[in-house]
Amino acid sequence: MNSSQLKRAKRAARRRVLEARDAIDPAERARRSMLIATRCLALSELEAASTVMAFWSFGSEVETDPLLEGLHARGTRIALPRIVDAELEPRSWKPGDPTTFTSFGAQEPSDGHRIAPPEIDVVFTPAVVFDRSGRRVGYGGGFYDRFLPRTREDCARVAPAFDVQVLGDGQMLPAGAFDLRVDAIVTETRLIRCERTG
Repeated sequence: MNSSQLKRAKRAARRRVLEARDAIDPAERARRSMLIATRCLALSELEAASTVMAFWSFGSEVETDPLLEGLHARGTRIALPRIVDAELEPRSWKPGDPTTFTSFGAQEPSDGHRIAPPEIDVVFTPAVVFDRSGRRVGYGGGFYDRFLPRTREDCARVAPAFDVQVLGDGQMLPAGAFDLRVDAIVTETRLIRCERTG
């Protein structure tokens, strides 16, 4: 598959899943998001994690407020990404700290101190659609594919997602050489462990 074919295939997968995700009723989305947060907070990867990078949800994404609150309540240092010169820069954040809206609708820390990627133990990794091997298709910016190699090799990559965002058995997403997989996908009904290949 050449570059233009790969882009078209990713665009089609993204569009199909976004339609399904957008169709979830907001009250139901909040209920499912709470279930996902509870499952995420129970992961063994978080038991020993001192620094966790999460993300501020927007649109019809899994709502991350419950996850952020749970991390803060247990004393975990939270990093949220800020976009600086087209790259993700982890910044310290806790509830009540000031944030700024981005052009695409999410929020990012207005200040906070920079956290070096090797200090992060777990990265909650967003995307639009996943397959069961951990491949992901995001929004097309490649931010996380550029960021994740800067973390430690043992840094866990965990994807919170609704069931509708995960392809069925045997279905695989189109992927290029620079597309990085996640280690686990956490939905409202299950935990999917994935074998990392990059």
